[in-house]
Amino acid sequence: MAGKADLSPADREKIFAEMPVGKALYTMAAPTVISQLINLIYNMVDAFYIGRTGDPYKMAATTITITLVMLTVAVANLFGIGGGSLVARLLGMDKKDEAKTVSSFSFYGTIVTAALYALLVALFLRPLLRFLGASEATIGYASAYTIIVIVIGVLPSMLSMVLAHLLRNVGCSKQASLGLSGGGILNIILDPLFMFVLLPEGMEVTGAAIATTLSNVCACLYLLVVYRKAGASSPLSMSLSCAGSIKPENRRSIFSVGIPSAVQLGLLDLANVCANRLAAEHSDLVLAGLGIVMKIERIPNAVNIGICQGMMPIVAYNYAAGNYARMKETMRAARTAGLIISAASVILLLVFAGPFSRVFLDTSSKDAAAALQTVGFAALFLRIRALASPAQFLNYNSSFSMQAMGSGSAPLLLACLRILIMYIPLMFLLDGLFGEIGLSSALPAGEWLSAFCAVYVLRTVMKKKGIKV
Repeated sequence: MAGKADLSPADREKIFAEMPVGKALYTMAAPTVISQLINLIYNMVDAFYIGRTGDPYKMAATTITITLVMLTVAVANLFGIGGGSLVARLLGMDKKDEAKTVSSFSFYGTIVTAALYALLVALFLRPLLRFLGASEATIGYASAYTIIVIVIGVLPSMLSMVLAHLLRNVGCSKQASLGLSGGGILNIILDPLFMFVLLPEGMEVTGAAIATTLSNVCACLYLLVVYRKAGASSPLSMSLSCAGSIKPENRRSIFSVGIPSAVQLGLLDLANVCANRLAAEHSDLVLAGLGIVMKIERIPNAVNIGICQGMMPIVAYNYAAGNYARMKETMRAARTAGLIISAASVILLLVFAGPFSRVFLDTSSKDAAAALQTVGFAALFLRIRALASPAQFLNYNSSFSMQAMGSGSAPLLLACLRILIMYIPLMFLLDGLFGEIGLSSALPAGEWLSAFCAVYVLRTVMKKKGIKV
């Protein structure tokens, strides 16, 4: 696994500074896209195997826990995006010693934050799950999954994501993606073992949770080894004294980008909470159908986020180095690739909404009528929500680009506009007017309105930084 992936520091910087833009973007983004897809697949495999039980209430329970899992990602972005993008910018300014203190501070900051998050979830577990939409039929399953994956397993999960971000931002995209992908593949293997072999019938949700946590532990251990090895030639460190010597301005820079990034995902999580609660008010079957859709629609999102994550270090490095022409060319190449993939995804999801939805729930089970109704809801929601994909990419591309340039306030403003001003109000308004169809229509409506704003704000930020657009 080492060997070819272990490029010298000079070779890694050549990817950022000299390699043709298309090839550089592919070199950085391809492993990240693959990693995103594999990790998405293992999340979908959880849903797939749970769906084999034919129990829509277990599916609804896992839909509720998605919110807490995504909140884990949001908190990880505090140091993953904040610290990682700063490391790349410091490399572009040839300040490797400062980059080392940033990576170490991000490492220990993640450990402390993960412990606090686990403690808070443990203390407020049942009221939290009730708030997220758990009913008497689903709270038992949701509690079991949350205790294992969040309370017990949040540290390796969160640390894996941050380590991957830091590795990616020093040019180690392959190693970062291999660690996350390896954990995903292991989870695919362990899921059926724990769900249907080792644990008794009825404990499938618990089995999925155990498999996920064990996989995250293995991924974290691998990434820790890679991170420590890369630290011999890159500005990556686990030294506590190094973390303590970080300059105040660099600490502020981490939080000025990391906090808005975390808040952005937190707001998306809030939107999912609102959607889940509105869906649950219709019925647990509507909630389960929405949960299926939220997993399927993450496929194009995973590809587009992978493209943006691969783009980000190149943009950050060249922005700091003053090579604005290369920076803009990278942004354009990423935008073109993402929009093409998004358009193709819309067509596929419109055509195959029914078959894709049936993959996640066995309609031949003892409760076939409920399962069929759930699949019907899922197919309907998927055809509507698929229309949001190109707009979502434009929002991602704009936010990642601004974060790479060290701007946190503009992406935060856009996130508030996107979620608090557009998506959530539209959700309540359209749900009240048109029911389930209105609820699912709020996503494309909100995303397209905010996408136009995102492109405008990105151009404004670049002009203020003296970059010709």
